[in-house]
Amino acid sequence: MGAILAPGKRTVTACLRVMGLSDEVHFQNYHRLLNRAVWSSRQVARILLRLLLDVFVAPDAAVVLGIDETIERRRGTQIAARGIYRDAVRSSKEFFVKTSGLRWISLMLLAPIPWIGGCGPCPF
Repeated sequence: MGAILAPGKRTVTACLRVMGLSDEVHFQNYHRLLNRAVWSSRQVARILLRLLLDVFVAPDAAVVLGIDETIERRRGTQIAARGIYRDAVRSSKEFFVKTSGLRWISLMLLAPIPWIGGCGPCPF
């Protein structure tokens, strides 16, 4: 699911392997079909949000969204979007720490989930 929702270039083979279809007899047929398809991660996220709202949020309840920001520390020549950011974990008011990496910002639905007995994050 994460490989399909990620923006940018995705490999069909990686998605199929994550789903456990690598040992399937007709693996190449799945690959041929999905390789020709056009994916829009924003449309998939919109559909996923609608499903999450239908399942977890009552029609008259307020929708609560949460935003999480993290830095993935990676190096290499292939990583073009790497930047230098303030490290919120290691910094304080007096001490400023910079780190380089990829900045990921995720949006999630914060919904009451009955089986965990509280509010749970559902990223979309």
